[in-house]
Amino acid sequence: MSEFDSLVERYLAAWNETDPSARRKAVGELFTEDVRYIDPVAAVEGQDELSGLIGAVHQQFPGFVFSPGGPVDAHHDQGRFTWHLGVPGEEPPVIGFDVAELAADGRIRLVLGFIDKAPAA
Repeated sequence: MSEFDSLVERYLAAWNETDPSARRKAVGELFTEDVRYIDPVAAVEGQDELSGLIGAVHQQFPGFVFSPGGPVDAHHDQGRFTWHLGVPGEEPPVIGFDVAELAADGRIRLVLGFIDKAPAA
């Protein structure tokens, strides 16, 4: 398993954490203090805002979990990976991919997210 594969596992685990204090701890360990996260529906900066965003996703999609959608592709200090969001064992209603950039300390400093499939509003 590559360093980025392990990082993506921890990333998805942080997004799956429903306990606010455990989630905030995971975010603090995985992301830089000034992390920026940008996707089509959200743009946040800092660990507290990112942890809050993850909590909001759990409120919007209760019972859903993030899972890997394929292999991680990485080079230098950046990687991209596909993820699925849904009920385990069922076809995921949300599919996307993220590009993560690492800081010198190995934590994630920037995430650019894209959504490939989402339920109709």
